[in-house]
Amino acid sequence: MTPDDAHAIPPEAFRRQDEAPDAQFYQAPRFVTHIDAGAIAAVTQLYREYFSAGGALLDLMSSWVSHLPADVPYRRVAGLGMNAAELRANPRLTERVVQDLNQTPALEFADNEFDGAAICVSIDYLTQPVAVLRELARVLRPGAPLVVTFSNRCFPSKAIAAWHALDDRGHLALVRRFLLAAGGWEHIELLDRSPRAGDPLFAVVARAAGAPAA
Repeated sequence: MTPDDAHAIPPEAFRRQDEAPDAQFYQAPRFVTHIDAGAIAAVTQLYREYFSAGGALLDLMSSWVSHLPADVPYRRVAGLGMNAAELRANPRLTERVVQDLNQTPALEFADNEFDGAAICVSIDYLTQPVAVLRELARVLRPGAPLVVTFSNRCFPSKAIAAWHALDDRGHLALVRRFLLAAGGWEHIELLDRSPRAGDPLFAVVARAAGAPAA
């Protein structure tokens, strides 16, 4: 049995209420935040903990704001998202790529190109998450962190069926399962960083495999 077989996820888990092309849904820019201030602060704190200053970061499924710490400089922040206007409005990005990962999960970046990557409140929209995470493991340097964050909000019509079927703990387990199926990840952490009030905030953090032993 291969790792893919061991963590196989049935195709129906990735069905959505709205199967129209995502380019239509994301055509108009949405200059809003999808979680409240407390949850945003929790995301920023995670980035402060896991992303080293001066590094090269990949903000996957990016938007007009990346929630990176304002006082921490990074050498490079590449943003890949669905809406060009949102990406242009994001002041933290040093480069911008418009790409529909559900149509094209392959990333046009070289192996070992980034020191960290983020997917913020968007993992639930991926219909090919295993393929995307496999690509992310390729473009990250060995030992580099991936920080996947999510809350209890989403665009219901575009979230995959598996997401709708699970609670918060189930979402953590599902993202872990995606990582295991993708391969190339180690030291997977499941975190609850929810503020005392307001939107909850959960994270799955993993390291690209291949770092030398300490």
